[in-house]
Amino acid sequence: MNRTGRGGRAAATTGRARRLVGGLRTRLVVTFVVVALVSAVTATALAYRDARTAVLQRTQNAAVNDLRERVTAVAAEFDVPPDQRALARFAAKVSDGIGSRIVVARYQDLVAVSDSLADTEGRITAELRAAVRAGGGARFQRVMWRGEPYLVVGMPVRYADGDHRTSGLEVFAITDLRAERDDTAALLDSVRAGVAPVVLLSAVLALLAAGTVLRPVRKLGRATRELAAGDLGSRVAVTGHDELADLARTFNDSADALQASDAELREQEAKARRFVADVSHELRTPLAAMTMVATVLEEDADQLPPDAARAARTVGAETARLARLVEDLMEISRFDAKAVRLNATGTDLADTVRASLALRGWTDRVRADLQEDVRAVVDRRRIDVIVANLVGNALRHGAPPVTVTLGTALAADGEWVTLEVADRGPGLPPGARERVFDRFYKADEARTRGTADDSGQGSGLGTAIALENARLHGGTIDVADVTDVTDGPRRGAVFTLRLPLRRTEEDAE
Repeated sequence: MNRTGRGGRAAATTGRARRLVGGLRTRLVVTFVVVALVSAVTATALAYRDARTAVLQRTQNAAVNDLRERVTAVAAEFDVPPDQRALARFAAKVSDGIGSRIVVARYQDLVAVSDSLADTEGRITAELRAAVRAGGGARFQRVMWRGEPYLVVGMPVRYADGDHRTSGLEVFAITDLRAERDDTAALLDSVRAGVAPVVLLSAVLALLAAGTVLRPVRKLGRATRELAAGDLGSRVAVTGHDELADLARTFNDSADALQASDAELREQEAKARRFVADVSHELRTPLAAMTMVATVLEEDADQLPPDAARAARTVGAETARLARLVEDLMEISRFDAKAVRLNATGTDLADTVRASLALRGWTDRVRADLQEDVRAVVDRRRIDVIVANLVGNALRHGAPPVTVTLGTALAADGEWVTLEVADRGPGLPPGARERVFDRFYKADEARTRGTADDSGQGSGLGTAIALENARLHGGTIDVADVTDVTDGPRRGAVFTLRLPLRRTEEDAE
């Protein structure tokens, strides 16, 4: 039992874990969080891109405008061609007017830098110089130099004579973009820091939404399990007018219809049981009279003409079968009405089997292999009925030798008594094994009617009554072909009665 309990708890834990991992609540929460996370990341990326573009665009426009205005102002007092000293003064004046940016002035082979210590070769690319030399106006380029970002703006200086001819003088201004980079990075960090609260908030909202949606689903599932367990009065409270309310309303309607059908079927079944019991009871008195008359006719059959004697014996046999059928119907009706009770006492099962065979004159027709000293708490009369039905069935439909084997077996669920009744007949037809215990089932229409009982007359209820008596003891009856349980080409059917071995305190000692 400990292993079973641990297995049950493990199975329940596994089921809860599976529901936790793959449940609808988890899927809803994960969906909410994923959507919120994707939305937050997308919004962050778009905000970063737009902010970075705006900052760089503003810096770029300011740098171009400042350089153009300052160059225009300083170039009015500048003479061409310049010498190295004049070119240096020009670069310094331009730099002073645009926020001390590094300014590089070029005139043919002369180059002047506003900051003599600045390294400008790596920051002014050949592509930018070529674009400025082409004379198309101000040009700019963002470059990375030694891991740092810079904006380089270049423009040619034109003559002020109205022809807009280039003078050959080129001016470049280098702007440090590290401040702008730091600003956009700070903006990205602040937006990124807001993603975690957004995700947590979405998870909380998802849990609240899932609870609102799943609460009626859980109630519906609980009601469905109760209905499946047999509680036909289980219903779900209908609240609201949404799809879940429609589902609950449909469930209640289905449960009402099922309960009404069940009540009707139970009423019809009860009426049928009462009818069978009443008919059987009413037939007992006339059948008793018929049995006495048939007995008298059978006793005097030898003195009657052959046809009359045969008719008398037939009437006697059919009357006995009808009486047995009535008794079996009354017994079945008691099982159906749950009106049967066990009169269980400590019983020697080997003696019970031998007595049952001897009572019906089957001792010479049946080979018995009985384990001695097998005592159990059983109802002796009902064990006798089981033995009579199973052995009679084997004698009637099987072929000799019929073998009865009594023994005990130890299984994982305790010690059991086994009683096997085997024959060497044709065996069971295909499909008969599943229905052999059905009431009035005939495995072969060409054979004698019904199954055999203790009187040798078939009522069609023998195996059904035997199974009900076995279940009353907490056991069962299994059926198989002989070839299913033994080796070799032998055929036949074997019925195995299995009963839990319950001993008295004296037997246990």
